[in-house]
Amino acid sequence: MSTVPPEAERLLEDERLMAHFGTCADGRPHVAPVWYHYLADEDVVEVVTTGRKLANVGENPRVALSIQQDEDGHARWMVTLLGTATVVDDTAATDAARRRINAKYDADQDAYADNRLVRIDVGSATYRTYDDDLE
Repeated sequence: MSTVPPEAERLLEDERLMAHFGTCADGRPHVAPVWYHYLADEDVVEVVTTGRKLANVGENPRVALSIQQDEDGHARWMVTLLGTATVVDDTAATDAARRRINAKYDADQDAYADNRLVRIDVGSATYRTYDDDLE
């Protein structure tokens, strides 16, 4: 059973939004934007990344993702996911995930060819809509 509420799953799967990926190493948080792909049937989020984010996951696999849709500067909905990240050392799996992510964001399929796959097993999810707040 998914930890992500069903109404949030559709938003995570369909919307082309930037996620803010939070990692932490040496007691210092690091937050950076990433593209992502949510696999509802596995309760997993895929990102392909490199640099400090990748190094931090290697040191501390506990991560967070925050996704929010805004309209004219007003939040419409938000999803925050907490989970455990794993760096995947499988070229075929990384290529497949990169193709899924690049297709979602309508990017060149060769974009980010040097990045590595990080799979995030979702442990908990918080979802909120703000539609009532805007009326």
